[in-house]
Amino acid sequence: MAAQPEFRQQPGDINNIIEHKKQRNSLASVSEKLIPVILLIIASISILTTAGIVVTLLTETIAFFQQVSFGEFFTGKILKPLSQNPEFGILPLINGTIISSLIAIIIAGPIGIMTAVYLSEYASERVRKILKPLLEILAGIPTIVYGFFAFTFVTPILRELIPGMGATNILSPGLVMGVMIIPMIASLSEDALISVPNSMREGALAMGATKLETTFRVVIPAALSGIIASFVLGISRAIGETMIVTIASGSSKNFTFDVTQSMQTMTAYIVEVAGGDAPAGSTIYYSLYAVAMTLFIFTLLMNILARYVSRRFREEY
Repeated sequence: MAAQPEFRQQPGDINNIIEHKKQRNSLASVSEKLIPVILLIIASISILTTAGIVVTLLTETIAFFQQVSFGEFFTGKILKPLSQNPEFGILPLINGTIISSLIAIIIAGPIGIMTAVYLSEYASERVRKILKPLLEILAGIPTIVYGFFAFTFVTPILRELIPGMGATNILSPGLVMGVMIIPMIASLSEDALISVPNSMREGALAMGATKLETTFRVVIPAALSGIIASFVLGISRAIGETMIVTIASGSSKNFTFDVTQSMQTMTAYIVEVAGGDAPAGSTIYYSLYAVAMTLFIFTLLMNILARYVSRRFREEY
């Protein structure tokens, strides 16, 4: 049998292999050091953006309060920024914002939670696959479409039912905003209800509770923290809504509790000033930032309160 030729690795080949491994190790070392830095920068984008927004709002808000007193702004019931003797009371805007949001949550809250209960506890898998996409269609409709729907369809119907209602009012956009936030409340509440362990349901049923009693006395209390979170997000969405109230509620800065009358919200005022002829550096220009800062603090405090309530309920259950 012929001897096989012996292949020997040359010293130069070994050196090349060693050098190649060193290069790979150095590249791996550099990438291992760079990746955490890159991820930190990406994670910091939202924080830096929020910080930039707060700094901008604070700077312009301070400039506004150098021209308008604190007390006049937060206690004044008259807002006339374009008159010869301008007044900058924010109470009409706060009033309109709160009323429209309350109307929205009164509509969306019960419908959203009942929808979530049906989808999580009663609906079959086939029905759930049909209803969930239909709900998501509502969430995908542009808000300007909702605004024109409120102005051209809902308002005429309400004017037929309620004599004396204005062509622009706060009731119509409030109702439509409620429809708009139903998918958010229903989807988040359903997630909270589904996350409740089945053992709790089975235990209640084993003790003789009906399906309805199990749902309302066991499942909903156990998922209450998530349900509260969905309500808060829904209210925040309603407070921050712009196009619906801008189109359907008008620009009358009335301080009233009559929902059939025109009111203006904080977001609608920001749109009005930003889209008008307010010169940069004027008082009305700075009022835009003061209102935006008030809206920011308003939603921040509400979210802090909601987090506290949510954590407390979570500890109990």
